[in-house]
Amino acid sequence: MTVWDELTGQDEAIEVVRAAAEGSAAPTSTGSATGRGMTHSWLITGPPGSGRSNLAYAFATALLSPGTPEGDLATRRQVEARTHPDLAVLSTERVIISIDEVRSLVASSQFAPSVGRYRVMIIEDADRMTERTSNVLLKALEEPPERTVWILCAPSDADLLPTIRSRVRTVRLRVPSVGDVAELIRRRDGVDAETAERAARHAQSHIGMAHRLATHEEARRRREQTLELALGIRSVSDAVLAAATLLEIAGADAKAITEERDAEEREHALRSLGIEPGGTIPPALRGQLRQLEEDQKRRATRSLRDGIDRILVDLLSLYRDVMMLQLGSDSELVNQELRSELDALSTHTTPAATLAAMDAVATARERIDGNVAPALALEAMLTTILRGANARKGSDL
Repeated sequence: MTVWDELTGQDEAIEVVRAAAEGSAAPTSTGSATGRGMTHSWLITGPPGSGRSNLAYAFATALLSPGTPEGDLATRRQVEARTHPDLAVLSTERVIISIDEVRSLVASSQFAPSVGRYRVMIIEDADRMTERTSNVLLKALEEPPERTVWILCAPSDADLLPTIRSRVRTVRLRVPSVGDVAELIRRRDGVDAETAERAARHAQSHIGMAHRLATHEEARRRREQTLELALGIRSVSDAVLAAATLLEIAGADAKAITEERDAEEREHALRSLGIEPGGTIPPALRGQLRQLEEDQKRRATRSLRDGIDRILVDLLSLYRDVMMLQLGSDSELVNQELRSELDALSTHTTPAATLAAMDAVATARERIDGNVAPALALEAMLTTILRGANARKGSDL
């Protein structure tokens, strides 16, 4: 088993970073470790769920391993636990990456590697940096230490400043096939082939979401409820009630993801401060716990927004399937289990109405990303979809 085995459907990207890691393993006559295609800064781009961070950590393991670029076991375990002394990671739970976080990472990038050939700095979700924060990183990319390697991850290179894009080597990932994701989920999570295939299809090849759908019954139930709500809207009042229910579903999903982690973090913090469970917290230590609670609230906010966006992506898959049926396409349906309902909806609406529904979902995503109240954005979306469909059927709604 090698460090690359957890990746799927990205053979070309793996070959690029693997060749760079192999070429850097042999030092030159000057003693510096350089090789084929190796550079000091990288940008891994790809759609959500394509495995950007997985490739970044696999590449880091190959660079940090004292043995072969396949990644020795000890280094792999340290990278997985984020405890390797020559690895620094910036993975924010907030909506944006703060300038102080980047400044701290840039300062640590100046240290020489202690046990490996390189010091590797990884920034997940680099697109969450503001322009001012990006300029702090830019200075580090312009004049990097000789053995420091930066690996940035973002959905697209267009999400970063042009000055940063000009100083990195970009590796682009593609959307893996449903079959590739299903095979990975089956092998890694130990689920049966049918469950893995259904989860991969419903997640639209998003690896992280496929894992969640394959291993959590509640996540599958919430997705089914979302689509049932959308299919059952017949009036404006139904749309308003459905919007409130969708918001509750997103909140429940976000809570399920963060609640257990929040409890573990609080327990660990109390233990590290020498406080027994249920014990009184000294006033001098309350500030540290307050900071933890604030960080958890920010994470809950981002998790809720991510949950709403997942719901909207599921709705897009629903109307995408309707469009495929209306156009007579032989493309595989994402929601095959709802074939009878999809057939009925495709018969009673037109392709123009379906396209308008997809536009309404895309508009809702933009509005929520722009900090519009989610409830209002969802109500407007569902009402627009309802009015568009009924207008094309001749209703006076």
